[in-house]
Amino acid sequence: MVKVIASTLRKGNVVDIDDKLYVVLTAENIHPGKGTPVTQLDMRRISDGVKISERYRTTEQVERAFVEDRPHTFLYEDSDGYTFMNPETYDQVTVPKDVMGDQSVYLQEGMECMLSTHNGVPIAIELPARVVLEIVDTEPTVKGQTASSSYKPAMLSNGVRTMVPPHIASGTRVVVMTADASYVERAKD
Repeated sequence: MVKVIASTLRKGNVVDIDDKLYVVLTAENIHPGKGTPVTQLDMRRISDGVKISERYRTTEQVERAFVEDRPHTFLYEDSDGYTFMNPETYDQVTVPKDVMGDQSVYLQEGMECMLSTHNGVPIAIELPARVVLEIVDTEPTVKGQTASSSYKPAMLSNGVRTMVPPHIASGTRVVVMTADASYVERAKD
């Protein structure tokens, strides 16, 4: 464990408080007109997902946990969770369903993801920002409709609903953001 000054913590850092691991969701340094500057941390406990909010004086020390981030390739899903492989060592790691969360709908076989581990235990995973999916159901294209700002609802091949421009038809492959399922562009392939 490494002790760091509270004001140096950023989003995504993992800290150890009372032998429990927390991931920092937001870190804000507050400098009031008079009084001591403080660092406001919103964190999520990794073990059970409970969110907490803490305030530290900017000079206070916090224990930062050593987290290893490595690229892993998604292999398959089973009842235990999601199995990933380290492309360098070919070691397989199973990520529990609660660590994966609701972003699991975007997983595709062979997808490269960043897996964060602490003492060999998976604690967080980061998917690519964009993913290519197929439109399986949408309203038919209306002739003469210009490329205005109106979007229509569509169902993606992974079961997620999104909004697409009027010229996109069923069967079209599109690029969507994994963060919020928003349409980016038509796939280039």
